[in-house]
Amino acid sequence: MSAPPATWDALIDGHLVRQAVERGLSRNSLDAYARDLRDFQQFCLARRVAPKAFDGAALTAYLQDLGERGLAVSSQRRQLSSLRGLARHLVERGIIPRDPAPTVKLRPHRRSLPRTLSRTDVEMLIGAIELNELRGLRDRAMLELAYGCGLRVSELVKLERQQVNLEARVVVVMGKGGKERMVPMGRQAAKAIRHYLAARERAERDARSGAKGARRRVRPSQSVFVTRLGRSMTRQGFFKALKGWAAGDPRLSWVTPHTLRHCFATHLLEGGADLRAVQEMLGHSNIATTQIYTHLSRSHLRKVHRTYHPRATREKVGRG
Repeated sequence: MSAPPATWDALIDGHLVRQAVERGLSRNSLDAYARDLRDFQQFCLARRVAPKAFDGAALTAYLQDLGERGLAVSSQRRQLSSLRGLARHLVERGIIPRDPAPTVKLRPHRRSLPRTLSRTDVEMLIGAIELNELRGLRDRAMLELAYGCGLRVSELVKLERQQVNLEARVVVVMGKGGKERMVPMGRQAAKAIRHYLAARERAERDARSGAKGARRRVRPSQSVFVTRLGRSMTRQGFFKALKGWAAGDPRLSWVTPHTLRHCFATHLLEGGADLRAVQEMLGHSNIATTQIYTHLSRSHLRKVHRTYHPRATREKVGRG
């Protein structure tokens, strides 16, 4: 008796499990990957496209559907990348005879440059944080570390105490795919973390002793950054905190946690840092991902040249 045909549900689940094991993808990456594949699954179910009928025509029709839904070429490219992995999985399982992805081409698109803050704006944002409460000390330390070390927000909120060496001023970061990297920490970031941790320990000590006005007792945590209840900070919690401090200046209302990572890379390159060193600190596996910041740096250099070089601007010369 022959086995029943494999369903999209079973194939996608098996593929995701394999990606988690073989590539060591983080939960956030797996969730994004799964959303892309489930969207394609719904497209196929609505048009009664079975897994064995997954070919170039079906893939092209799906990409056209994405375009009609208003998805940018960059988003379509990301979806296509997700489907390439699924297609290879189907070929290895013997569901389809060949990979249809190589026959599909997307029109080229210009990658948009990340928006960044000036050094002055970063200082204004950090300086806007009030330091008379534990929450402010925590948020100041988080911003200093995010900007000073170029951490992804997921890396920042997951930091544990043993990953932060304040004496050596380095942070050991667990990045995408479980890859470990070591990032130097500046004096300002180290100072902010020391102040925050000292204040947090005093608050926890007061809570244990039942001091008047102390917050209620919370369970101890190895996380560097915690909420008022002692739980680890979340991506959403840091986003909300950052937006709250930026709200005082309309020019900064668009800022996100990832903006601080962009600023880290851009300001390093503007200061003359080596591209390979910046790649290592950011945790990029491909230097092409880091090279986008060189365009920003070149814009900065051109601006400096136009401003300060005596022969950079054309002046009108009157006739004698």
